[in-house]
Amino acid sequence: MKFISWNVNGLRACVQKGFLDVFRKMDADFFCIQETKLQKGQISLELPEGYYDYWNYAEKKGYSGTAIFTKHKPVAVVYGIGKEEHDTEGRVITLEYGEFFLVTCYTPNSQSELARLPYRLEWEDSVLAYLDGLKEKKPVIFCGDLNVAHQEIDLKNPKTNHKSAGFSDQEREKFTEFLNHGYLDTFRYFYPDAEQVYSWWSYRFQARKKNAGWRIDYFVVSKDLEDKLTDANIHMDIMGSDHCPVEMDIDIFVS
Repeated sequence: MKFISWNVNGLRACVQKGFLDVFRKMDADFFCIQETKLQKGQISLELPEGYYDYWNYAEKKGYSGTAIFTKHKPVAVVYGIGKEEHDTEGRVITLEYGEFFLVTCYTPNSQSELARLPYRLEWEDSVLAYLDGLKEKKPVIFCGDLNVAHQEIDLKNPKTNHKSAGFSDQEREKFTEFLNHGYLDTFRYFYPDAEQVYSWWSYRFQARKKNAGWRIDYFVVSKDLEDKLTDANIHMDIMGSDHCPVEMDIDIFVS
């Protein structure tokens, strides 16, 4: 099974930059997107035949939002994590299958000077509790723009970013805590020492041309799926957003 996750930074804009060509070429079983920046009815997306689509919209127009496109109809769909204070921005969708849960997430950015860090840390605790609750029932696949570069190897300039959103000590510690609850960062599982592999680049200072990036998009799985993992990839060559798609391949049955 092929799983793709991509922060499209505005789906309407990304469609103008070739989103559907990428979508068709990748031919994924599950294609998760973040930061759709849409309200219901604002786009008519001509997906290839055979895909089901699920959308979670932010209350605020032109902001946040997530979607999942899949060839496999789930047995249940949940929008949000069941906490009102976290569920107004369209950030989480969960699809339930007989063998696993798939959760896509667009984690809040801590913003300039870490202005939103206190909320971000509350979010992290709530999402971990939500995922752990799912994991008690069946394996979990968790993906999306998690807005954290976990280790120094995961960004171009770690020394100058220790107080920046996405690389603060607090955010990195929360991600470590998350993994310690029985989860695997699938890219690092396969490629623990891979350097200069990133999934996001600022639009400023020709960052992408210089590959001055950050790896902040992930597929994370509960450890009970470890023996089913077959590969992971980051498609740095694919344009259309300030992020690129990330991939996980896994030998799993869907019913």
